Amino acid sequence: MILPDILAPGLHLVLCGTAPSRISAAARAYYANPGNRFWPTLHEVGITPRRLRPEEYPQVLRFGIGLTDLCKTEKGSDAELSPAAFDVPGFVAKMRAVRPAAIAFDSKTAAQAFFGRPVLYGRQPVGLDRTPVFVLPSPSGRARRWWDIRPWQEAGRFVQARRAASPRPASAR
Repeated sequence: MILPDILAPGLHLVLCGTAPSRISAAARAYYANPGNRFWPTLHEVGITPRRLRPEEYPQVLRFGIGLTDLCKTEKGSDAELSPAAFDVPGFVAKMRAVRPAAIAFDSKTAAQAFFGRPVLYGRQPVGLDRTPVFVLPSPSGRARRWWDIRPWQEAGRFVQARRAASPRPASAR
């Protein structure tokens, strides 16, 4: 495992990427590439109350947020990863164990591997069991031409509504 899962029961949202970049793996921190929009976007859309630094990634639990990747054994860009390394059954088992209020893939590649078909951005018509699933544009600098903050805002509104209904996730208690 290159980066540990940051998961706990009762989270508002679990964010799932494809795999750590080489920079993130070297830094031992999620979304550590300075050109990645992940941490600024989480704050901008209201998922975190302040902009976290990559090395602060374990603190997301305090805000009811979890982090994982579909590929836990390889690092690099999506094109560099072995499709066989995508552990969809393992991911499903983790999500069923922690039962988050929602899941968001911040990689279309990861989402398509999970669903086994092409997907569009936004909330999906079918989730995992009763858990809603969002597909968000990658915050990677390599994916800038596909960037659209609107699906991230949709996920942010979901988290904010969830916090209003249940301000303290199980992980923060």
